[in-house]
Amino acid sequence: MTADRIIEIKKLAVDYQTDETKLRAVTQIDLSIDKNDFICVLGPSGCGKSTLLNVIAGFIPPSEGSILMQGQPVVGPDWNRGVVFQSASLYPWMSVRQNVEFGPKIKGLPKGQVSEIATHFLKQIHLLDVEDLPPFQLSGGMRQRVALARALANEPAILLLDEPFGALDALTRIHMQQLVRTIWKENKNTIFMITHDVDEALALGTRLLVMSKSPGSIIREFQSDFSYAVDQKTGRLQLDEKYLALREEILNLIDI
Repeated sequence: MTADRIIEIKKLAVDYQTDETKLRAVTQIDLSIDKNDFICVLGPSGCGKSTLLNVIAGFIPPSEGSILMQGQPVVGPDWNRGVVFQSASLYPWMSVRQNVEFGPKIKGLPKGQVSEIATHFLKQIHLLDVEDLPPFQLSGGMRQRVALARALANEPAILLLDEPFGALDALTRIHMQQLVRTIWKENKNTIFMITHDVDEALALGTRLLVMSKSPGSIIREFQSDFSYAVDQKTGRLQLDEKYLALREEILNLIDI
């Protein structure tokens, strides 16, 4: 395993027990994730995208195969794997700042360092001016930004995003994509993101994985550099022939 290797998955399969039998959700997954990768996972509904993310997060154990993080078996959730879901799931009794400070406090960091970390990420998500508000006073997009900052405050080795922008309106979604892209570039994060939106994957990911129908397996991987060509002001891409051809190829794979 190289020094830059974050995750190594080999021959992974996951089964769910039903009343009468076992249902295989994903099968024969081989995947390596390296430092500073931005991986976007696409596939038909029910193909096991979220199952794969949950295995990496440590929420679900493999039924077969293995998963290593920096050479060590993944045996449960860990702060080194930050997770952001479609629902922000913030602590409603805490302020924005307290939500972001929660992880560093649990890790036992000194009070001054906890405050410094929270201030840094609140600035990065442009919400320092609402740090004392409770989450219910924020818009959906703002809550997702706080959830992102809360995950980043632990300084995880990998950030796992499970369709984090799926519930947002189109314009807010573009702004969130731009924010995540900027944070990824500035912080040199490693990101593994589930999305059902091919355009979102093309606008963000450097590696695009396409999964088959259930039981899901990775059937194609594409390298992408469109994230570097996004207009920094608008967060939008010029849709050239290369983009449209790749988009069509991915859509055809998902629709098989």
